[in-house]
Amino acid sequence: MQTGFGMLESGCVSVKNEANIMMKNVVDVVFGGTTYWLFGFSMSFGNDPPYSSPFLGFGEYAVDADLSIMGPVFASFMFQLSFATTATTIVSGTMAERCNFKSYCVFSMLNTVVYCIPARWVWGPTGFLHDMGAIDIAGSGAVHLLGGVSGYVAAYMLGPRLGRYDRGTDPLPLGNPTSCIVGLYILWWGWLAFNSGSTFGISGVKWKFAARAATSTMIASIGGGLTGAAWTLAKPGKIFYVMDIVNPVLGSLVAVTAGCALFHTFDAFVVGIIGGTTVLLTSGFADWTRVDDPVGATPVHAFGGFVGLICVALFAEDDKGAGFSNGRAGLFRGGGTYLLKVQLFASLCISVWAAAITFVLLWITNKLIPIRMEPHEELLGADFVEHLVRRRNAGISAALSVVGSHPEIVHVTDAAATIGQTNPRHDRLLNKMQELNLRRWSRIKHATTAISIFKRKAKIANVVKQSNQTVKGTGAFNYIDYLGVPDPDGWMVNPILCRSTGHESIQFTNETGTRNVNRRLRVSQQKY
Repeated sequence: MQTGFGMLESGCVSVKNEANIMMKNVVDVVFGGTTYWLFGFSMSFGNDPPYSSPFLGFGEYAVDADLSIMGPVFASFMFQLSFATTATTIVSGTMAERCNFKSYCVFSMLNTVVYCIPARWVWGPTGFLHDMGAIDIAGSGAVHLLGGVSGYVAAYMLGPRLGRYDRGTDPLPLGNPTSCIVGLYILWWGWLAFNSGSTFGISGVKWKFAARAATSTMIASIGGGLTGAAWTLAKPGKIFYVMDIVNPVLGSLVAVTAGCALFHTFDAFVVGIIGGTTVLLTSGFADWTRVDDPVGATPVHAFGGFVGLICVALFAEDDKGAGFSNGRAGLFRGGGTYLLKVQLFASLCISVWAAAITFVLLWITNKLIPIRMEPHEELLGADFVEHLVRRRNAGISAALSVVGSHPEIVHVTDAAATIGQTNPRHDRLLNKMQELNLRRWSRIKHATTAISIFKRKAKIANVVKQSNQTVKGTGAFNYIDYLGVPDPDGWMVNPILCRSTGHESIQFTNETGTRNVNRRLRVSQQKY
C-alpha cells in the first residue's frame, strides 16, 4: 500500500517534488513504525488492568510474544502497522510541496497517536464504539476518514502552495500521470489483500467471508470506474481525464472497505457507484474552502470514508455469528435504524478526534521545527533543497536564477547532483573528447578557408621582394593583410593566420600563381 500511495502522490505533484513524496512514505514506515512498535499497538490493543479502558489501552509495549501466542500477536501487529502507516501517508499527500521534511519526520512519529486511539474504539477488545455495535471491517472510518480529516486540517495549517489560487481554483497539471495510474494499479491489488485480510483468518467460515470481501472490493471498484468514465464523458470534449477515473475508483475502494465482507455483489456495485459519485461531487470542496489538497485526499478518503460507514448501515447483511456484523444488519436488510445511528456517531467521533489531535500535534511540531518550507525552498522544490536531487526540465534553473544567491541555497547548489543523466564522469570525458574533435575540425576549416582565399586572390607572378608591393591582377588587395611581412627566406608569418591553421608559417614559392604550403607544426601544439 505504501508503494501505491507513494506512486500516486508523486504523480500528482510537480516533478521537482517527486522524490520528496516517496521519501515521506519511507519515513512513515521507519519513524511511524518505530513509535507504533514501542507504544502504538499497546494503545489500540493493550489490555493490562487497571489502566486499560474502552478509550485507551495500556500494556504490551515494544511488542513481543512467547511461543504460545506469537502467531496471532505478530500477525495482528503487522496488519495493524500497515493500517497505521496508511493513515499517516494520506496526510503526507495533503501536505505535499510545501512541508518541511524534518518537521514531517517529527509529525510522522507523533501521528501514531492519531490513528491508534480510534483503532481502540473500533477494534479494541473493549472499545466503546465496538461495544455499541459499530461496523468498520477494514477501516473506512478508522483509517480513511481519520486520515482524510487529519490531512485536511494539516493542509489548512500549512496554507496553500505559493500562487495556488492566484488564477482561480482549477486543478494544477499532474507532474507524472503515468505514476498516478501505476499507483492506482498497485493500490488496487493491495486493497484486495487489505480487505480480505481483515477477516483475520481462513479457518472455519472466515475464508468464505475473505473471498466475499475480495469479490465485493473488485465489484465496487468497477462501479466506481464506470461512474468516473460516465462523468468525464459528460464533459465537453468527452475526454477521459486521468484523475476523473483514478479518484472515483479509489473512492469506491474506500467506500466498500467498511462492509466488504457483508455486501452482496450487487450491493457492492451500488456502494462503488455511491463512493465514486461522492468523490466527484466533493472534488472541489477543499479548493472552495481555499485549503490546498494537491492529491485529492479530502474527497477520496474523508468523504469516501464517511459514505463507506453509512453504506454499512444501509446494505450490510447479518453474518449469523461469524463475528463481523455484531449481530446487526443494514436498513435495507431489515435491520432498522439503530446501526445507522451508531455509524453516524462513529463518524462524528473519529472526525472530531482527528481534527483536534492533528491540530495539536502540528502546533507542537511547529514550535520545535517550522512545518512550512521557506518561500525560496518551495520555489526550488523539496527534491533539491531536502535531498540534493536536481532534475532536468523541472523549473529549478529558472528558480535558481532568482533565488540562487540566497545564503542557504549556495551550498545546496554546489552539492546537488543532476539526475536523469549518465555517469557524470563519463559525460565529462565525452565532453572533453568532443571539444578536442571540434578543435581539430576548426583548424581544418580555417586552413581550407585560407587556402581558398589564397587560391582566388594570391596569384603571385614573382617571388615577393618588398613588403609594400601589391599583388598583380588583384587590384587593391594587399598580401600583407593576409600573410604578414616576409622574412629573408620568403616565409610569411601572420600570427592570426598561423594560430587558426595550427602552422608556424606559410611560404609561397610557385611563380605560376599556385601556392605551395610548407607546414611547420608549432612546438606548443596540444597533444591528444
